[in-house]
Amino acid sequence: MEVYNSLKDKIQAKKAKIGIIGLGYVGLPLAIAFSKKGYIVYGIDTNPKHIEYLNKGERYIVDVDPRDVLTLIRKKRFLPTVDASVLRNCDCIIICVPTPLRKVKMPDISYVLAASRTIKKYLKNQLIVLESTSYPATTREVVLPSLVETGQQPEKDFFLCFSPERVNPADKKFPLTKIPKIVGGFSEKSTELARILYSKIIKKVFPVSSPEVAETAKLLENTFRLVNIALANEFAIVCNKLGISVWEVIEAAKTKPFGFMPFYPGPGLGGHCIPIDPLYLSWKAKKLGFKTKMIDLASYINHFMPKYVTERLKKILHSHNMYLNGAKILIIGVAYKKDVKDLRESPAIEIIETLQAKGANVSFCDPFLPYLKIHGIDLKRIKINSKKLKTFDCVIIVTDHTNVDYAFIKNNAKLIFDTRNVYKQGGKNIIKL
Repeated sequence: MEVYNSLKDKIQAKKAKIGIIGLGYVGLPLAIAFSKKGYIVYGIDTNPKHIEYLNKGERYIVDVDPRDVLTLIRKKRFLPTVDASVLRNCDCIIICVPTPLRKVKMPDISYVLAASRTIKKYLKNQLIVLESTSYPATTREVVLPSLVETGQQPEKDFFLCFSPERVNPADKKFPLTKIPKIVGGFSEKSTELARILYSKIIKKVFPVSSPEVAETAKLLENTFRLVNIALANEFAIVCNKLGISVWEVIEAAKTKPFGFMPFYPGPGLGGHCIPIDPLYLSWKAKKLGFKTKMIDLASYINHFMPKYVTERLKKILHSHNMYLNGAKILIIGVAYKKDVKDLRESPAIEIIETLQAKGANVSFCDPFLPYLKIHGIDLKRIKINSKKLKTFDCVIIVTDHTNVDYAFIKNNAKLIFDTRNVYKQGGKNIIKL
């Protein structure tokens, strides 16, 4: 009880020092939120460039204002560093490292394992929280064994919990502090410590009975979206075959006030969550002798969409007496979603690669990305003007951005393939997904 009560008192009094491992889209906003509430936060990242950007006041995460970062650094409330030894000063440590998927669709937990081994060196009377999304039992099977190698006892000498990140980059309506937090520890004590800690920055914290419940809840959230987006994408293909607009069909269906939630088709899925997280569950289920047919099929459909886009474009060009080979194509938006510069799993990359392989001359415009390098070919962002737009055979809208003048594009582009329904009211030069 002594360690538990000491940690509890420190957290309540804001005297607990917090260490956050990984200063990306999850870790950095979390670090700033705690720092603003009066905690001293050590931000640890293995990339020296990230620390350099922070100390210079340069933005690399869209949701964090560099001015806030500099103010907190000057007040010594936020201490970014590559030196992991600062963890010995911390009472609470939160792991926010990447959990990518290997090419063979197996979870890559090497970053979580590395963070656990680092914490093990400095473990002493601390609350450890894993936020990195992974398969059920990662906290129990990966993090816990590493920590108990120190000889310290869980739920007595240290406390361990899982709390899934729910960050939605560039979402001004639901920033980190307005999204309810799930916490699941190995005992009521670890869950309560995590609940108290997160309640200092988040209004609603929802405790669950175990880390496995918290881990699986995160996977259910993203699997729900994966499956329903796949359904919308399949409907888009069927509606095209029927010669009707999938967008009009969705608008009509969503007038029903119950039993229906609109999801929208697109050129494919991107980002670090929806295309990847459900496959952690699929992998874990296979280990247990069960095949998740719905997850696997939904993943297949969504991964098919970039190919569908290029095939549709081929037919569109043919109908205008043009061919992909030699066509001049402009891609609008290469990040996986609007107003971010995150390229992870972006369908635009596969679309560009396929178009290039078929002989198309591809250019791009994305306000958040100055250049791209694909298969050794450098693509520089172009600035759009009426003269340049008229030189392209077709403009493909892959990602819509709030600061792109689509009315200007509509009035000047010869042919537009709108995969995001940017143009609610069509036009002769606009063809929708």
